[in-house]
Parts: sequence; structure tokens; C-alpha cells
Amino acid sequence: MEAYSKARKLAQKAYRTALIKGNYPYLQVLDEILSFTKTVSEVDLGLVEIPLELIAGTKTAGRTTAFSNNFLPLLPETSEFASKWIALYRAHLDEGIRDPITACEFMNRFYVIEGNKRVSVLKYSGAVSITGRVTRILPERSDSKEVRIYYEFLDFYQKTAVNYLWFSEEGSFARLFKLLGKDPSQVWTDDEKLDFHSSYIHFTDVFEEKGGRRLSLTPGDAFLLYLDVYGYEGFWEKSYSQIRIDMEKLWKEFQIYPAKHPVELSMQPEEKAGRPILRSLLPAPSTPLKIAFLHDKTASASSWTYSHELGRQHLNEVFDGGVTTVSYENINTEEQGLSAIQEAVTQGSQVIFTTTPKLLGASIKAALLYPEIKILNCSLHTYSGHLRTYYGRLYEGKFLIGAIAGILTDTLRIGYLADYPIFGTIANINAFALGVKMTNPQAKVHLEWSSKKGTNPEDAFRDPDISYVSGRDFLAPEQASRRFGLYDIRSGEGIHIASSIWHWGKFYERIVREILDGIWKKKDEKTINYWWGISSGMIDVICSKNLPSGAGWLVNLLKREIAAGYNPFSGPIYAQDGTRKNEEGQSLSPEAIITMDWLLDNVEGEIPGIETLAEEARPMVMLQGVHQAEA
Repeated sequence: MEAYSKARKLAQKAYRTALIKGNYPYLQVLDEILSFTKTVSEVDLGLVEIPLELIAGTKTAGRTTAFSNNFLPLLPETSEFASKWIALYRAHLDEGIRDPITACEFMNRFYVIEGNKRVSVLKYSGAVSITGRVTRILPERSDSKEVRIYYEFLDFYQKTAVNYLWFSEEGSFARLFKLLGKDPSQVWTDDEKLDFHSSYIHFTDVFEEKGGRRLSLTPGDAFLLYLDVYGYEGFWEKSYSQIRIDMEKLWKEFQIYPAKHPVELSMQPEEKAGRPILRSLLPAPSTPLKIAFLHDKTASASSWTYSHELGRQHLNEVFDGGVTTVSYENINTEEQGLSAIQEAVTQGSQVIFTTTPKLLGASIKAALLYPEIKILNCSLHTYSGHLRTYYGRLYEGKFLIGAIAGILTDTLRIGYLADYPIFGTIANINAFALGVKMTNPQAKVHLEWSSKKGTNPEDAFRDPDISYVSGRDFLAPEQASRRFGLYDIRSGEGIHIASSIWHWGKFYERIVREILDGIWKKKDEKTINYWWGISSGMIDVICSKNLPSGAGWLVNLLKREIAAGYNPFSGPIYAQDGTRKNEEGQSLSPEAIITMDWLLDNVEGEIPGIETLAEEARPMVMLQGVHQAEA
């Protein structure tokens, strides 16, 4: 009787709370829900272990008002209902409730047909689950987000028999398979089910202890975020204290889910402040700042890595003993990235630059693991609250190169070789095409991709109608050739005309000076994407002696205008399909430029889908690809 009275008081409290909030105070009734829903079939699932927290109500309205919406009893202690509830509670204490209930499952919520009081007693007792004979009722497929997620769940359930996990965002079940390292087509073994259940319960215990149930995301959403950073292997061996420490670092992500931390876009360096007087009087630190660089290729084989290595050498020269640098090459996977960062930290590195978008995931995870280390990743369009990113507005240089090409060509077709269809690359192509259009409105830009499988872009540029080609921006030592930047292809050899270039050293120098002068600390709470252009000196255009003097004069004029604030993406702009992308008197926003997934109307070619790319190109495109190139 005492237990029933306590249960009834909890029921009455839930009833009053629901009324105050304007919610329905009794159990949900599936028949009423289905009267407004189209269904397609029923499936007998047999005996199923039903999580009690997923039991939402009853199949019919018969006993609805006997329970509050938390499934605890509302009827008086003197009722026959109370006597039966008390007898069942006594039996539960003596020998446990063993008889399965009968229920329906709809949209991963369960509705009791027979066994309401058993569910009520077990919920009051704090049990986790109950066995039941379950019939699944399938809704008609629709555009509803909830229905789409439910059908993703059905595919997941078919292989795992896991029904206690739920996500609020589409694609999450597929992501979970990937993070667990499991094949989505394989049925889980009993041991795999047990290991996963143990890990999930381990996680949710800490999540609930910290008040996670008050947040808007599901425990499954939080578990997925956790695994994305810390991994699944060995999870079940972690102590509760370690999970608490890990979770604390992710709590802000949980609070804003599914949103991401917004990025503050730094378009140009801050004005240099005077050197602090006290700092100028003190001797330089006896211990130099140690900086590590992580590259995905070697400097001798990759022009991209070579350009960053020149930037590293610039640091060694300008700081003259104030910093020491080290580089790690051929770091291609997230695992290799995390291992190299760990080694760099162990060796005393305080600042780490990862120079490729391939290492974005490793950089985010390392920033969580080593919050005291300053980690920056070279990528664009990144939303993370844990590290800063940097890139350059190369499109400004490409615009100038396009203007040169438009002046010089006499065939009205100009070749353009692009690498990966990722954020920033499309802006480079379109800016080049705008430059061409400005000086030669009739000319077309013939686009090819070096990352497409089974193709040789050079063959495409053998067309006699193509006289000039915009190729790679920079060459590594092992790639000695005249075919880089803008070159004249008519002789067959390639005569270099001009190049847009990255001055990484100037960027690295400014960042390191901020760190040494203590300015970095003032921004620690911000997520910053440094996206500097010609005005900073980070991006430039160099011209060879083969460029006519008149064209050189125009380049310098346009360069000064861009440095002063002119945006190449200004005025009326049209895409290949004729869509107007910008209006007279307006300029595209930085966000619109970064996320471009369309080509200008004077470009011949297309943005390749991921299935057409070489295998080595796919990981980067999966991570940073524009919308048309997503898997």
C-alpha cells in the first residue's frame, strides 16, 4: 500500500505538470494516432526486450485514464485496480515479473495491448526493460523527417536487433556503423550486441548523471558525437571518471546540437599594434617556441607541401632562434595524423599546423585531447569549436590571371586545370572566368580536372583552339616544367606567363607573432577561419618576362583595386544554366563565395561527382566537397 501511494503521488505530480505545460496528462493511445496516419503493413517481431522508456502508451483507450503519462497509477488506493497493482508489486519483489506483455511498436515507440500494470510496476521499481510479444506497424513512406529516420532505423535494426538507440538527425545510423568499424550488411553476433549495449549503458549513465536528459539531443545523438571524437575501440574498458572528463570537453557541442559553432571569418590581418613596452625591455625567452607542421606528401613530390615548407623555412629565418620547427610528411589518414600530433606534443611542440583538409578530422580530435596546444588546420568552410582554420582567397589571384588570359588569347578558348572539387576551388574557377570575361567577353574557359580517374587532362588541351592554359599554381622540385600557372601551349613546350601564388610564410609569421605577443590568448574563446587575400600579402600574382608590358600594367592596376577592397564577384553574374547569381550594384558574400557549387556561364565543363574521381581524391572530397560532389 505504501508503494502504491508513492507511485500515485508521482503520477499526480506528472499529471499536474503536464496540465501546466499544456500537454496531454494521460497515456498516448495508438489507435488515435493511427486514425490520422497511413500505414502499409504489420510485422510479427516475436519476443522482444522492450526498453521501458520507449513504452509510450496503450493500443486502445480502455485503460488510458488509469495512468498518468509516466505510466504510474492515478486511481485511488481503495480501488480494485489498486489491489491488483499491489499484488503484482508484491509478486515482483518475491520472484520477479516473468510473463511477457503484448504490445505494438510504431515509429520505435511501444503501445501496450495486454500488461499495463506490469509495465507500471516495473517503471515504478526502476527497471530498464520488459519482455514482450511485439507487432510492428509500418507507416507509409513519406517526406517527413521522422519517417525517413524511422526507415533508416529499420535497416539498422534488421542487422543489430538494437531498439534502445534513437537519433534526431538523418544519416546517423549509417554514421554509427562507420564509427563502429562494422559492415552495414553484416548481422551482429551476440557478443557484438552485448559489447555495444554495455558501452551505450556506460555512456548514458554518465550522460544522465550530468543532466543530459534536459538537453534537446537524444542520448544516441550524444553517443555519436562522443564516438566521432574518441572512437569506439576499447570504450567498454573506460572508467566512469574518464568518460566524465571526455564528456566535459564535448558538453558545449551537446548543448547546441544539431547546430555547429559559428566561425568568425578573419578576412585580413589585424592592424599591427605597437610592441608592448615591457616585452621590448625584457630579453627574448630562453626556450624557443616549438612548432610542428604535418603534410600529406613530401616537399619534393608535392607543390602544395613544398609551398608550406617554404613557409616553415621563412619562420626559421625571420625569428632567428626564437622558434624551432619540425615537419612530418606522408601523413595521409586520421590515425596517422593523431599519432603524429601525439608525437609532436610529446616532443614539446606548442603550435601545430596541419597543412591539408585531409587532416581536419585528426586536428579537431587532437584539439579536444590537447586543449593547451594551439592547432590550426589548412581548410575552408569549417565549423568546429575546437580549433582554428586558415586558407587564402586565391580566387583574387585567379581573377587577375583570367584577365591576362583574356587579353592574350586569340582563339577564344582557354584551358583551365582544376584539382579537387572542394570548397574554394569552384570560386577559383569562376573568378578566373570572370577575369577572362572582363577582358574578352567572347572567350570560353574549357575546364578539366586532374583528380578524375582514367583521364589525362593534358590530352584535352591539345585542341588547336586552346592557346593558353591555367594549370598548377606551383611546382615541386621533382616537377620541373614550364607548364604551371598561366602558360602558352601553342609551341608544344609551354611558355610560362604568370602565376597566382601563396605566400604561406607571411601568414605563419603573423600567427606566430600573435602567439609570442600574447594576442592569441585574448581570442581563445573564438572559432576563427583566417581567409586572407592579396591585401595581406598572403596571395599574390607574379608575372614572367613573357608578359607584354601593357598587360602587366593592367594586372598591377587590378591588384591595387583588389587590395583596396574590390570584390571580383560584383555586378550581374550568371551561371551555366542561365540563373542570375548576383545583381547590379551588389557583391557576393564570403559565405556565397566559399560554398559555390555552380559554374559561370562562360565555362565549358562540369563539377565532377565523387564516383568519377580517383580513389586518392575521394577522402578529401568527402570531407570538404561542394554539394554536387557529395556522396
